[in-house]
Formats: sequence, C-alpha cells, structure tokens
Amino acid sequence: MRYWCMAFVLLYLVVEIVALVALGSVIGLGWTLLVLLAGSILGLWLARREGLRAAQALADAVATRRVPTAEVTDGMLVAAGGVLLFVPGLVTDLAGLLLLLPPTRSLVRRRLVSAAERRAPGLRTARIRSQGPVVDGDVVDKPGPADGHMVIEGRVVPRQGEAH
Repeated sequence: MRYWCMAFVLLYLVVEIVALVALGSVIGLGWTLLVLLAGSILGLWLARREGLRAAQALADAVATRRVPTAEVTDGMLVAAGGVLLFVPGLVTDLAGLLLLLPPTRSLVRRRLVSAAERRAPGLRTARIRSQGPVVDGDVVDKPGPADGHMVIEGRVVPRQGEAH
C-alpha cells in the first residue's frame, strides 16, 4: 500500500511537471504563471458560488421534505473541486474547475451514482423509494380493527409544486 501511494505521488508530480513545461513552451513562462493565477482566482470564486448554491439546494430539499441525494453529491463534488484547486498544479486546477462547473459536475454525479448502484444494488432501491410521497402521521399504540393489525393515522403531504 505504501508503495502504491509513493507511485501515485510520483506520477502526479511527473504529470504536473510535464503539463507545466508543455504549456510554458507553447505560451511562455509569464503567460503560464498568469494562467495559473487566473485559474486559481476563477476557481476560488466558482467554489464559493457553487458551494453556496449546493448548500441552498440542500436546504430547499430538506425544507420540502425530499431526500437530498443529488444535493449531497453535488456538495461533495464542489468540495472535491475546491480541494483540487488548493493542490498546486495545472492539471489539478483544471480538474477542480471542471468539478465546479454545473454541466460537468452533473455528468460526474450521474457516473458516480451509477457506479455506486452497481456496487451496492440496495442504493438504487433506496433512491427510487425516496422519490415517493411523504406521509405525515403518527403510529398509534392501540388495537386496530377486528383483524388485529396496527393502524397508522395520517395524511399525505404533497411536495411543493404538486397537486394533491
């Protein structure tokens, strides 16, 4: 395991150095430094904006009593994009910026969810069930009808924007 980590770090360093040297040889050292600075500034601004959007979407999902699967995944991807922006390098900055853009984040989210559902099929069932109606009710602890089954009294609460 330790050797795999060392190999990964070495590969990361080689890829970043090759990318920086290639970009520097095409556009020059000054422009390369400017690209790195601009990417960091743009990335920090995007991370803040998309982080706030993800937090607001999560709050809206909780307020409307929906299971926030997409919102939580988006929040994690925005956080991962922000972390990648803090790691020095051109390739990690590009990967971080891509995770902060909503279209590419949506694509990554769909692929992550499908991969997770393939590894754990119960996740698909849970996601499908989470999209059903919400029933606000209380379990009463008294005998039910003559057949002895438990009675649950309650009402169906429509989602925001749904007709009842």
